[in-house]
Amino acid sequence: MPNRPKILNKTVVAQTSQFRVEALELEFSNGVRRRYERLARGGTGCGAVLIVPMLDIDTVLLVREYAAGLHRYELGLPKGKLDDGEDMLSAANRELKEEIGYGAASLRHLHQVSLAPAYLEHTIDIILAEQLYPEKLVGDEPEELQVVPWPLARIDSLLASGECSEARSIAALYLARDHLRRRD
Repeated sequence: MPNRPKILNKTVVAQTSQFRVEALELEFSNGVRRRYERLARGGTGCGAVLIVPMLDIDTVLLVREYAAGLHRYELGLPKGKLDDGEDMLSAANRELKEEIGYGAASLRHLHQVSLAPAYLEHTIDIILAEQLYPEKLVGDEPEELQVVPWPLARIDSLLASGECSEARSIAALYLARDHLRRRD
């Protein structure tokens, strides 16, 4: 494994309420210097969770919500940022209650993924949620999210529908399916 480049300078080149773009002046181990830009983690919280809520052994609960980046509604998994002082499992349970109206008696960390590590600092932890029970908390969504039960064995049909294009949700569904198959 090569040595990581040395960060010579880091500056904020743009910032909004949601995003911070940083320029990194790097020096590689061979002496080559380059400038990279990245979309840095924003806000005061540190981390995010993506939850695979299993209604039963065969059924995952998806949410249909507006995706501003694509200007359409997408089916995907509940997700959100960790609040200050919150651990990933507590955040996952809170997000479940806010987005789908269920809590989980069993939460398990499956994996951490990044979306585009070459220019995004963001990672997200995938959490498997089982033994769901009804409990609703008020969330920050501008409209009620539609909860859609989906057979976990039919991920291919979900992708063919064109309603789910988010790579993180797709990866999480396959990871959960494989984990559950190995366990059972």
